[in-house]
Amino acid sequence: MKPLQLSKPHAILVVGIPGSGKTFFAQHFSETFNAPFIDASQLHSYLQDSTTVETVVKTFLDEIVKTHQTFIHEPVASSRTNRTEFAKWARSVGYEPLVVWVQTDSATAERRSQKLGRSTNEHEDLVRRFSAPHASEKPAVISGKHTQSSQARAVLTRLSAAHAAEPLTVPKRVDPHSRTIDIKRG
Repeated sequence: MKPLQLSKPHAILVVGIPGSGKTFFAQHFSETFNAPFIDASQLHSYLQDSTTVETVVKTFLDEIVKTHQTFIHEPVASSRTNRTEFAKWARSVGYEPLVVWVQTDSATAERRSQKLGRSTNEHEDLVRRFSAPHASEKPAVISGKHTQSSQARAVLTRLSAAHAAEPLTVPKRVDPHSRTIDIKRG
């Protein structure tokens, strides 16, 4: 099989309710494909100020796009307005945006959220503020309860759909300067 060459780098936005498995998926996808991952929630835990977090995230994103490398971003808040603005920005800097919507049943998500130290009220408040992707956003929908490798394959299938004429490959090493997406089995 030949490598999957993306004609444009992708800006992958990972969204879902708290405890759905967004961070787990994004971290593993990032490691597997040697793609930068910006976790705004992690920055928020250090900075505690939403305005500062937004400024730092914007600075990181502005630097990453200079590399023309596919990257993954998990925002603190994920409203349709935020996602639309992100997609518009991504296209303006030559990136193809992709929303990955991680779905998990609410009971599992709440248990996971509580393990992270969130109260039930805090979890419910974050769930209320989340707006599910609209069909027009064409999200890649994955499960927060299935294996990372099967979910990564689902996202890769979505990434390759626009490039269907180019078959997928499974090389042994990842070149950090390449825009080739490689699959690791494990």
